[in-house]
Amino acid sequence: MSFAQTLVLAPSYEPIGRCSWRRAITLWYLGKVAVESEYDEEVCSVSFSMKTPAVVRYFRGPGHRRRRIRISRENIYLRDQGRCGYCGRHMSRASATYDHVIPRAQGGQSSWGNLVLACVFCNKSKAARTPEQAGMRLRETPAKPTIIPDVWTITVDADQVPEQWHEYLKAWAYWNQPLDEG
Repeated sequence: MSFAQTLVLAPSYEPIGRCSWRRAITLWYLGKVAVESEYDEEVCSVSFSMKTPAVVRYFRGPGHRRRRIRISRENIYLRDQGRCGYCGRHMSRASATYDHVIPRAQGGQSSWGNLVLACVFCNKSKAARTPEQAGMRLRETPAKPTIIPDVWTITVDADQVPEQWHEYLKAWAYWNQPLDEG
């Protein structure tokens, strides 16, 4: 089926995530979302049939339960704002590496206070040594973030984004792209 995913919007029409088409129908049935756009395929049950939701929008917003901030490569990238913890160079997600400040070989753990984003050059220079042993200095002491960054990314190729999503993603991208300085 080509309609496996449904784009989820906040009441303000801002994209906040994706869900399965089954979850989207459940949310619609419970009266929590409005269907903004549909795929051509129909879903049939014993009591009704409807076109499969492509885009749904919450009426009041999703429930905001306090989520644990999990340690992940993406969250470390967001915490460090895409900059190397040693030289400050900005890098893409694809070129970023992650460094244990106290190397695992020396008993370091994979924790918020021991992981930093590092460029390939700095990561190779430091190797399996502490920053002091390598003669390097951290720009900031790594720590667990207090909030989850307000960032939403699409993890599909641009040519695989369903046509029904384009209108909503264009507006979001316009308002969330970085501005040129100067």
